[in-house]
Amino acid sequence: RAQSLSLVMPGGARTADFSFVCARRLEGSVPPEGMPAARGGAETLALDFSTPEGVAVTLFYTVYPDCDVITRRLCIKNGADAPVTLEKALSYQLDLPGCDYVLSTFPGAWARERHEACVPLTPGAHVFGSTTGASSAFCNPFFMLCAPDATEFNGDAYGFNLVYSGSHMGCVEVSPWGKTRVAAGIQPEGFAWTLAPGERFETPEAVLTFSRAGKNGMSANLHAFVQEHIVRGKWAKKDRPVLLNNWEATYFDFNERKLLSLAKDAAKLGAELFVLDDGWFGHRNDDTTSLGDWVVNEEKLPGGLAPLIDRVEAEGLKFGIWFEPEMISPDSDLFRAHPDWHVHVADRTPMLGRNQYVLDVSRADVRDAVWAQMEKVLSSGHIAYLKWDFNRNITDAGSALLPPERQKEFLHRFILGTYELMERLTTRFPEILFENCSGGGGRFDPAMLYYSP
Repeated sequence: RAQSLSLVMPGGARTADFSFVCARRLEGSVPPEGMPAARGGAETLALDFSTPEGVAVTLFYTVYPDCDVITRRLCIKNGADAPVTLEKALSYQLDLPGCDYVLSTFPGAWARERHEACVPLTPGAHVFGSTTGASSAFCNPFFMLCAPDATEFNGDAYGFNLVYSGSHMGCVEVSPWGKTRVAAGIQPEGFAWTLAPGERFETPEAVLTFSRAGKNGMSANLHAFVQEHIVRGKWAKKDRPVLLNNWEATYFDFNERKLLSLAKDAAKLGAELFVLDDGWFGHRNDDTTSLGDWVVNEEKLPGGLAPLIDRVEAEGLKFGIWFEPEMISPDSDLFRAHPDWHVHVADRTPMLGRNQYVLDVSRADVRDAVWAQMEKVLSSGHIAYLKWDFNRNITDAGSALLPPERQKEFLHRFILGTYELMERLTTRFPEILFENCSGGGGRFDPAMLYYSP
């Protein structure tokens, strides 16, 4: 179960006869296209393999000596003259000697995420992960293997993570011969990807580390890696601002006077930032309406955001704002104009979650529409902070734009679309500090930290 690659070759065979072609030593990091990845690696080893039909795979290993980390990913290119279908494309598989390890995973749920669950390895496969379309509060993509006698500060500890925010799988398998194989990457359940001749597919980057200084030593390696090679931009080395968010003080019931009263009290207490949460847009007076209509509600805020921002800044505070860009309300102008833009399966009634649907950001036209609204709002005044929420899991996973035989590509295309939108916004507004809230959907992983530090 822990092999990293499973594909259907031209003609239908599920056996691929890969032969080694060459090894290449490359300077620095070689990030995957369209996905966040670590930067500043010392060098990369690329190992090239090919089949007689022309299907090529490259394994990329990048070393980060300053924090004892190696990253690993795959790139599969179809050089054959017919399509190839990927049924599993994990980021790595790693074979370890022996099997005397304790596996620690980090399951949980909303508001009680990341509780360590320890299991001594036994023969067979231990499989875990997420199928929600997000890195998930249910099973975080980080896990570790430790020697049975390892403590916080002594003993052997291996750490594994993924620079990926979608559904994922990890597998630790003990063979009948007492060897241990570790593999992780994109969740293969519900996944398939068709590569036409000339097309390629790149897996997310995996992060691997080892320490003889116990769990704490392993954690320190990964902390240093995230700080030095994942988090970027002007906030990489800065203290984050102390903020007041109005949500639980007002919920949807606010006006400018009430918000300014909160801001003044926050300034007296030493806060540095005031964040306006849900309810500032469309006709959003409860949670049943207006997601997707990112236009200021001037009944609550006469004159728009600019006067409020000026008055908040006059109190000595910066100003931030809430968005939920990947969601849409059935009661919204956007839904009425584009009823096929939400995530759904054809000829099935979609499931509401928190009175909302998920917006199909796998589509470029959808991303362009969201971008146009957000860019206009973020350009309307001095906005220093953006709280990006993701308040429900993905159900009814499907896109009106994909043909039936390619619907299993949807979940990965969705997260690629999210990355493209985040990349566009963080490039256009490099001064804004992004917060990854993801309260209901639960996204916490190195890829989110790449955009939202």
